Amino acid sequence: MKKYVCTICGYVYDPETGDPDNDIPAGTSFDDLPDDWTCPVCGAGKDSFEPED
Repeated sequence: MKKYVCTICGYVYDPETGDPDNDIPAGTSFDDLPDDWTCPVCGAGKDSFEPED
């Protein structure tokens, strides 16, 4: 699964880790995140993320 980077703050969403602080379990792909999920660092929406190279 691909990692995604927040273009605002540089936070990297890693599906292997998930986002445990926001109840997103490990193994959750970026596409499967809820539409209202936001960057845990800066609060940006999913539309501010790009796939990591």
